[in-house]
Amino acid sequence: MNKIIMNIGLLFFFLAIIFFSQREMPLQDVLLRSFAIFICGTAMLSILGIIFIRSINKTALNKSNKASEKISGNS
Repeated sequence: MNKIIMNIGLLFFFLAIIFFSQREMPLQDVLLRSFAIFICGTAMLSILGIIFIRSINKTALNKSNKASEKISGNS
């Protein structure tokens, strides 16, 4: 999951470089803005990934508990 998030963050970085360089900005501004987009995008994707994984784990735990209650005969 971390590799996927990092690759998407790098995609954002390089797309931002292309976008800002098309606007004829100085190289330093292009790199700084692209790096800021990379950091923000990667952080947001990491948070979404953590939320997604926790929701999957919670759902699996609930299903496991329901299945064990059915097997043991407790309603």
